[in-house]
Amino acid sequence: MSEDADVMEYLRPLATRDASDAWIDYQIIHQSSHGFCMWAVDSRASGKFIGAVGLLHVGFAARFTPAVEVGWRLARQFWGQGFAVEAARAALQFGFEEVRLAEVVAHASIRNARSRRLMAKLGMRHDSAEDFDHPRIPEDNPLRRQALYRLARDAWISQCA
Repeated sequence: MSEDADVMEYLRPLATRDASDAWIDYQIIHQSSHGFCMWAVDSRASGKFIGAVGLLHVGFAARFTPAVEVGWRLARQFWGQGFAVEAARAALQFGFEEVRLAEVVAHASIRNARSRRLMAKLGMRHDSAEDFDHPRIPEDNPLRRQALYRLARDAWISQCA
């Protein structure tokens, strides 16, 4: 999945097997420390691995941190079938109802229309005044500018009622 150019178009690459293994190790540590991470997602119908969706503490300093973000990475063959929306909603529900988070954020390259549409479907709100330059992406990289989306627990509860 992480070797697919379409999947990784707007994401920081996991260039090697070691990098991919380190990402999985990080998820295990985050789950152990915080009770949540990017969870593996399988298709109920086929049992096939679809991708990873979940919650993480934002791992860099920015105006909006500390914060918890919702994120996703799905294999290309599963795009457009509602899996990302369903899994992200489940992650948000877990974050707000079980972890009792006051807010969850998400961010993506301002060029990443697919993820930004998903954030809007989740009820997340965007204010362009909060867009930021990702500190881990080089200055000359076109993905550096990120759109920040937010969802407060109260807004989540209102949209679920």
